[in-house]
Amino acid sequence: MTDYRKDFPLLSEIGEHTVDGREWIYIDNAATSQRPQCVIDAERDFYLKHNANPLRGNYPLSVEATELYENARKGVRDFIGAKSAREIIFTRNTTESMNLVAYSYGLNNVNAGDEILVSIMEHHSNLLPWQMVARQTGAVLRFIECRTDGSVDLDQVKEQITEKTKIVAITQISNVLGRVNPVKEIAAMAHEKNAIIVVDGAQSTPHMPVNVQDLDADFFAFSGHKIFGPMGIGVLYGKKKLLKKMPPFLSGGEMIESVTRESAKYAELPHKFEAGTVNAAGAIALHAAIKYAQSVGFDVMQERELAVTKRAFDGLKELPHVHVLGSDRAEEHTGILTFTIDDVHPHDVSEILIADGICVRAGHHCAQPLLNYLGISSATRASFMFYNTEEEADKFVASIASIRERMGYGK
Repeated sequence: MTDYRKDFPLLSEIGEHTVDGREWIYIDNAATSQRPQCVIDAERDFYLKHNANPLRGNYPLSVEATELYENARKGVRDFIGAKSAREIIFTRNTTESMNLVAYSYGLNNVNAGDEILVSIMEHHSNLLPWQMVARQTGAVLRFIECRTDGSVDLDQVKEQITEKTKIVAITQISNVLGRVNPVKEIAAMAHEKNAIIVVDGAQSTPHMPVNVQDLDADFFAFSGHKIFGPMGIGVLYGKKKLLKKMPPFLSGGEMIESVTRESAKYAELPHKFEAGTVNAAGAIALHAAIKYAQSVGFDVMQERELAVTKRAFDGLKELPHVHVLGSDRAEEHTGILTFTIDDVHPHDVSEILIADGICVRAGHHCAQPLLNYLGISSATRASFMFYNTEEEADKFVASIASIRERMGYGK
């Protein structure tokens, strides 16, 4: 079996990167993934060999930087199945992408009395922008509820999407429950009522093949740092016919064709949405991350990820007082296991796991409405990637099994 961990410096040499020299088990991948060496090299090489401002100079170094930057855009286009590279906009992250859609499309296409339909499972980055749009336009914000296993009732969703609905915003995979939502079916329902669908792909893009044309998504966003790429680079895909009608989100350098004292003519897509000096090194490193994921293959990643997730899931289900949120099937968690332990606060769970050299996330996971809907205020989340091992899963379960006793509740 191929040892992919050797591709990731922080995983293969992790003892050199800790305060106390211990080896850590990193299972907080839903927050951010680790970076393979090829991604680190790509960003470094840009600054060493190609550093110039893209799109602005006609000297060879700037032309080369521009070509690398635009090749990265084409790589993203192919990766998510977009029709045109002009539909790919580089942003800082999913949050910025969603705000771009909310400010540029939402405020200009939603009116008082219209409805925005958002799933209860949304990360705050795909909720707060729509709260803002509703607040400023007088629209009504409505919610798609989910069952306790994370699934949604499509018949109920169909009833909720009406002629008043202008925007449906939904995550493809919940960052708390790991459940894959039926985006394609919901998109078809939205389009029947002339509404658009905005998809948060931050958790799906690292774990499964995505084709935005097959989904018929109007907008789709993801972050580079969750799919082995750098922090500070994100992507917004939008259908060209929508993007062309939208005003820029930010104004300034490079997003214009011409400027007078009184007005400006904006640049063509996608540049009218990429004001200022772009994160060329980040985009190029994201391209390297995409090529790395493609070289491994989603079939391999999914098989390995499921084996580790199932190992941990089955272990947790055997423990009294431990409650895993969402589905009772490991394959419906997409590497995410969020859980509570009776009488133990998630922050205490996290601290004990830290003492055992295990990295997880505890809190509300930027999804407070979902946790409140499920009747809890916080939870602990372990999230696995294909480079995690069954041995790590076993150590994680063993630590969880000891927590109540270590907290003084007995076995």
